[in-house]
Amino acid sequence: MPEATGTTTGDARRDRWRSHRAARRAEFVEAAMRALAEYGPDVGMDHIAAEAGVTKPVLYRHFADKADLFVALGHRGTEILFDRLIPALNNEEAPVPRIRKSLHAFFTTVEEYPHLYRLLVRRSLANRPVEQDIVAEDKELIAQALSALLGDYLRAMDLDSGAAEPWAHGIVGMVQNVSEWWLERRTMSRDAVVEYLTQIIWAAIDGFTRANGVTLDPNKPLELNRVVKLSEAHPNAG
Repeated sequence: MPEATGTTTGDARRDRWRSHRAARRAEFVEAAMRALAEYGPDVGMDHIAAEAGVTKPVLYRHFADKADLFVALGHRGTEILFDRLIPALNNEEAPVPRIRKSLHAFFTTVEEYPHLYRLLVRRSLANRPVEQDIVAEDKELIAQALSALLGDYLRAMDLDSGAAEPWAHGIVGMVQNVSEWWLERRTMSRDAVVEYLTQIIWAAIDGFTRANGVTLDPNKPLELNRVVKLSEAHPNAG
């Protein structure tokens, strides 16, 4: 886990040292991101050290091992994703534009950082397997938040909210599976895959609500606005 920077010990010199180490660690993570962009998921510690302008022993003063650096990269990726995804999810727009913008935020991030996404899915850095599954952790966090969001809307419409949790996990799983397929195949543009998924997700929502006597306008904002607060649930979400 990244070192905490928001607490103090009361010892000014020690706090300055901790702050310096946290800043250096963050610099090395950014160097690792650049090396990863250049060399792909098979990036090695030598590549990262060279990009950072230091030797490997210096890197290991700030990271316990390769797994520690992998986790730091994962947390940085989560921060980037949530900084884009949360505003899109919480945009007070009509249902379809809100879905579309959320998907666009996700797929834009995947497209911009393809090697990081592949690295985290593969769970291996410098050919060494890593136990922590950051992609699964993020999926669970997003699904929980989406479940709460859907549950609020369903209850507000006097509908059974029991479907919210499986529905949320189904949406998140579908989006991840499609993103992995799209990243490897690229048989269509990002905008096209986002539009297809938008229509699929809206069709499910529209079908469910209509079956229960509720008709929603896909292009009209809902009277009730609910927001997702991922940042409160994840210390690295920004």
